[in-house]
Amino acid sequence: MSLVRLNIKGISYSQTQNGAYALILNEVDGDRKLPIVIGAFEAQSIAIALEKEIRPPRPLTHDLFKNFSDRFEIIVKQVIIHKLVDGVFYSSLICERDSIEEIIDARTSDAIALALRFQAPIFTYKNILDKAGIYLKVNPKKEDQDSILMDELIAEEIETTVLGDDIYKEKSLEELHTLLDEAVANEDYEVAAKIRDEISKR
Repeated sequence: MSLVRLNIKGISYSQTQNGAYALILNEVDGDRKLPIVIGAFEAQSIAIALEKEIRPPRPLTHDLFKNFSDRFEIIVKQVIIHKLVDGVFYSSLICERDSIEEIIDARTSDAIALALRFQAPIFTYKNILDKAGIYLKVNPKKEDQDSILMDELIAEEIETTVLGDDIYKEKSLEELHTLLDEAVANEDYEVAAKIRDEISKR
């Protein structure tokens, strides 16, 4: 089976699943998106890794794993989303130490959070993308409806909300920097990522 490389498109909050987020992966050489529902902690960890300028005061779990791996010279070479069962994605970390390669099972959200920290590529198999991939901002044909694993409300959120929030558009740059410092101090990294995104737009 052929592998397809994916990039991270963004994170969208799900109002239909309390405390859940939709992580959107984008096909590198195509237009399909792979939406994966993840928890709040994993969403924060991924957002922090995406926003290079946000530094938590203490290492998060995924940062600890990265520090541990660096100390013992373990490298995460790539992440493969290899299975989809009942809407749940299964992933593997392809690791290497002393030229010996190991495959470690991982939750997809954890695997992606680590891939960002190791700057490792993310792949999935073509048949998984064929089954679960969606085209955003395009009206899917009726026969394609089965390939959409999220409900329509989440899909609409993804089209309009990717790490952004209208409330911050009304704030001055000085106010945004103050809010950013407060969010990092309170370890509210999801909010910090949104504020940082607004600052970057300016």
